[in-house]
Amino acid sequence: MKKIVLIGASGFIGSAILNEALDRGHEVKAIVRHPEKITRVHKNLTVKQSDVSFIDYVIEACNGTDVVISAYNPGWKNPDIARETTEVYRTIIEGVRKSGVKRLLVVGGAGSLFMAPGKRLMETFPETFRPAVEALANIYLVDLMAEKQLDWVFFSPAGMIEPGLRTGKFRLGKDDLVVNDKGESKISVQDYAMAMVDELEKPSHHRERFTIGY
Repeated sequence: MKKIVLIGASGFIGSAILNEALDRGHEVKAIVRHPEKITRVHKNLTVKQSDVSFIDYVIEACNGTDVVISAYNPGWKNPDIARETTEVYRTIIEGVRKSGVKRLLVVGGAGSLFMAPGKRLMETFPETFRPAVEALANIYLVDLMAEKQLDWVFFSPAGMIEPGLRTGKFRLGKDDLVVNDKGESKISVQDYAMAMVDELEKPSHHRERFTIGY
């Protein structure tokens, strides 16, 4: 059993990771802005309301834990999403480092994946979404790539992640979009969560990005 701090545990991906981790016997401290959104009750679950934009709160939340998983997202409808993504993720990274926890697993975006040589997926996104996507991409490309103290990973989903089945039948990759024989890049949020907790239990990626798809 691992002691996990899960930031953003009430979100779309965060809640799937929460369920997967609890179902596999881990102890989870869920860090959320709105604790009322977490309806699951479990003996290994502690829900804590906190604001991870403040470094002292990040340090406090992380103390005494084995690993931090961050599914932080300011919200796609947040008009300030790009700035908050950058500033808060930098705070999370620094806070985890100062807490003494060594392992940080980040729920990444697909935008920084290559869909062709020299062409990243985010280059195809509409202008309205691109600043937010680029902000999260730069957390990987700039901040995490320069991070030498934490044993971090940035786990990018497929091009499309949606509710579905927990099949366990997926493929992992590194920096290129994983596509099927129809050229589609898809994954269920349940299988994404399964792969994330697999990585937690048996670390096989260190200071690098990896991705998933069918």
